[in-house]
Amino acid sequence: MSLPKESLPATLFGGIAFVVLPWVVGRSRRAAAARERASRELAEELDAARELHVRTAALGERVRLAREIHDVVAHSVSVMVIQAAGARIVMDSDPLRADTSLRSVERAGREALAEMRRLLGVLADSEELRMLAPQPGLEDLPELVSSTCSAGLNASIRVEGEPVAVSAGLSLCAYRVVQEALTNALKHAGPTEAEVNVRWSPDALELQVTDAGRGASVPVTGPGGHGIDGMRERATLHGGSLDAGPVPGGGFIVRARIPLFAQSPA
Repeated sequence: MSLPKESLPATLFGGIAFVVLPWVVGRSRRAAAARERASRELAEELDAARELHVRTAALGERVRLAREIHDVVAHSVSVMVIQAAGARIVMDSDPLRADTSLRSVERAGREALAEMRRLLGVLADSEELRMLAPQPGLEDLPELVSSTCSAGLNASIRVEGEPVAVSAGLSLCAYRVVQEALTNALKHAGPTEAEVNVRWSPDALELQVTDAGRGASVPVTGPGGHGIDGMRERATLHGGSLDAGPVPGGGFIVRARIPLFAQSPA
């Protein structure tokens, strides 16, 4: 039995639709599933990137805190040990001098505790961070030198040039370099003299710490990678440089040069 001519196109269209429609629906569903997978993978990649960024930032903060804690503890403990030893020696012969030394030990201990609390407070929330005391800087160098003098190192400070406003980071860097250099002098140079020279040039801050102690016997690098390496790392982070070594004839010198302004890339 033959079909009417007018029903042939409808039959043909129905057959094509019966074959093509499932393919179109399947293709659409596969495309939607592929888009969903791509979106999910992109979200996972973004999450992984954010997690990596957080871990990197946390590691950098831990390294910074470790360096800060080392500088604070090394200087304060060196002062305390030397003062306590001096007090013990003169306890019977000169009680007044021993009392002065013990007061210096107490002051250094209190300052170290306050600084440690501030550093550990970095791990607190933002509300607590706003309550933290400011970090030390160039304006605190005279007090640092004075505390070193009370520990038995006859230190002095000289400033040359016209000071200019610098960032808090650069100011802290300069303070820590001088602090570490004086701490090394306390530990290694023996009872001697030291001079801190701060020179302001038009484009850089130059620091020089010199002592007249046992220069050739002073280790340039400590067993933990701190000391000179730590100072050099600080200077390098600000685009500067640092060198240190014994002085011919005796003594030790630390020189640092830190640009006042960020260097343009070549």
